[in-house]
Amino acid sequence: MTSEFSHAGGRRVRRKLPPRYAGIVMPLVLSILMTAVVSAISTALNLGLSGPFLGRWTGAWALSWLVAFPTLLVVLPLVRRIVGALVEQPRA
Repeated sequence: MTSEFSHAGGRRVRRKLPPRYAGIVMPLVLSILMTAVVSAISTALNLGLSGPFLGRWTGAWALSWLVAFPTLLVVLPLVRRIVGALVEQPRA
């Protein structure tokens, strides 16, 4: 049975996901952070930071994340190709 933590050099180290999950984890984290920031700014501009802000923001964030995450999964390969066409690759 493997534990959540392993010991390396006398300190506890959290185990990481295998590299094959990077294609899901990157858009997951990106969508969480971007939708949180954008929905917070939009909600604050419309309601201010008092009263119902937190409740309205969490609802706006949840809906925007439900759209953003699957959109990123579909669009990210296209974005990578566009960036690859526009940006020179480093020479080995």
